[in-house]
Amino acid sequence: MLVMAPPKSLQKLDLINTIQRLGVAYHFEREIEESLSYMNTHYEEWISEVAGDDLHGIALCFRLLRQQGYYTSRDAFRKFKVDQGDFKKKLVNDVHGMLSLYEAAQFRVHEEEILDEALTFTIT
Repeated sequence: MLVMAPPKSLQKLDLINTIQRLGVAYHFEREIEESLSYMNTHYEEWISEVAGDDLHGIALCFRLLRQQGYYTSRDAFRKFKVDQGDFKKKLVNDVHGMLSLYEAAQFRVHEEEILDEALTFTIT
């Protein structure tokens, strides 16, 4: 299933996430690395074409790539902010997306303001 899923699908990211959470990722190390390497190479394209305004999809992709050691741009989260710089209030209704954003914000590095704001937004 991991190999057969389309290379840029949210389904593949969800499957990788589930495999890792179940603690059996060591059985699929090569497949996971190949899939995430492909996603890293096509990250910007995937964000605009596949994920669109899907907070869960973007946050999950970001977290999985950062967790695997890839530097991933935080700029994809800018689309979820309003002109004043705050995150859109309607996002609180997307519980799955908020949880994914919270998990993604845990992989922030020094001076990534948008991820600091995301963490604050998800816990308040």
